[in-house]
Amino acid sequence: MQRRLLCVDDEENIRITMSAILSKNGFDVSTAASVPEALQKITSEKFDVLLSDLNIGNPGDGLTVVSAMRRTQPEAVTIILTGYPAFETALEAIRQQVDDYIVKPADVPTLLHVIERKLATPPQQRHVPPPKRVAMLLQEHLERIETLWIASVQNDHRLWRAANREQHLDYVRGLLQQVIRAAQSYSGEASADHPAPISMPAGRRDLQGYTPGMVLAEFCILRRVVSQIVQENLLAVNLSYLVPDLAQVNESLDAQAQAALSTLFESTALAGG
Repeated sequence: MQRRLLCVDDEENIRITMSAILSKNGFDVSTAASVPEALQKITSEKFDVLLSDLNIGNPGDGLTVVSAMRRTQPEAVTIILTGYPAFETALEAIRQQVDDYIVKPADVPTLLHVIERKLATPPQQRHVPPPKRVAMLLQEHLERIETLWIASVQNDHRLWRAANREQHLDYVRGLLQQVIRAAQSYSGEASADHPAPISMPAGRRDLQGYTPGMVLAEFCILRRVVSQIVQENLLAVNLSYLVPDLAQVNESLDAQAQAALSTLFESTALAGG
């Protein structure tokens, strides 16, 4: 039997696209363009999954749809779609009701994986784990951070030609260890049982062929990647500490950038002198 899915979004193109994709992947898809239309379907039809935009006409309208589904069909999987990941004011309410959320534009494999994983989990086990500080979040997603960073560096031909893949990876790993160490110390997460990563002199490496602009470009890429990881995992983040934790991460990145630039200027002076 096909699993029934209700897709709620006020953008027609998204409804059409989602319906086509999900239908090809074994779902019986019904769509709604407004809150009243969604509520009518929820009260008259049975669904296994609700996929709803957070903002349907008005900001936060998706929560009304989620709440209705929770009341009438509590075993259904509820997933929010949002193009605005910085919705801290609504996030705590979402945390209590939503099984997961996806940032638009939705990556199809990720979306399908999330839906299937949630459907395979018994309703009573679909709970959000205790929120995490940013340091722990970064530690848990080191491999993805490295992958995203390398992909971005590859797109900048100047940076990619400056070193080989392993040298780039060694460098970003050193940077991340420094950043996580500083963030863990700030948050109090480092302990004898869970020590902070061993610090590496990330600013010290062969910078031949680098310019100050290239050094700063690497750090800008890492900032963007860290922000993306936090954005992708907002439901897991402890929002009470999000701002100071990110400030600490950025302070550490600034210190590492200054160290790298100092190393570059010193090597340039020696070469010229």
